[in-house]
Amino acid sequence: MIDATEELGAVAGKKPRVAVHKFSSCDGCQLAFLNLGEALLELGRVVEIVHFVEAGPVDAYADVDIAFIEGSVSTAHDAVRIKDVRESSRFLVTMGACATSGGIQALRNLGKGGDWLESVYASPEYIDSLDKVSPISQHVSVDFELWGCPVNSRQIIAAVRSLLFGVPPVDANEKVCLECKRNQTVCVMVTRQALCLGPATRTGCGALCPSFGRACYGCYGPAENINGAALAQWFAGLGAVSAEIADRFQMIYIQSEALSETAKDYHQRSGEGRD
Repeated sequence: MIDATEELGAVAGKKPRVAVHKFSSCDGCQLAFLNLGEALLELGRVVEIVHFVEAGPVDAYADVDIAFIEGSVSTAHDAVRIKDVRESSRFLVTMGACATSGGIQALRNLGKGGDWLESVYASPEYIDSLDKVSPISQHVSVDFELWGCPVNSRQIIAAVRSLLFGVPPVDANEKVCLECKRNQTVCVMVTRQALCLGPATRTGCGALCPSFGRACYGCYGPAENINGAALAQWFAGLGAVSAEIADRFQMIYIQSEALSETAKDYHQRSGEGRD
């Protein structure tokens, strides 16, 4: 966690330097930067963006005050590059499901990496890919994590603002259920018997899916102090079979220990026919 004991803009006449790096990902979290619109221009007045390929500037190994990382480590080159980025960054902030927890591509961790490649590519021997996909924190120290798939622009601005004033960013880890109550959204678990992950998912989306009568599927990652076993038991009471429950818990944040343990338990139950 960040120990922001001094303001980044403390040196007179020198803007804090920011970089945005892409690893294995879909670019959705980088788009959260671009979607700032006019706010991105305002941000450019107080910081110097020295590396952000999708926006224009390229200087991959520049020394920076804040490095934002999108994407997971899935190749040998990724594993080396992230260490170089860490060494050249004062603060390293991961953003999105891929960077914080492996993301969707970590689903291949459930099988053998070679089998996946052979089923997709005609010549898999030319593909540089690690057997397992891993989040950034398994390779270097991370100062702060922005959860979401993708993150939203508000999170990015809030993190940058906090760091500029020497304040640790706030980790918004309360549950989606609280957001539903604030919005006076009727609970879809009660009214529609939906397999909603809201009781186990951190807010950040504004409880978007439940507001349209859809179950939350956990795109902002695990909340604080969740009880996955109790939630899975509730799903079973709604008639869900073990395999369905396991799949529900291992979607976007499959590498998250808080969710993966429940998924493993119900996969085992499914294999034993305990429905």
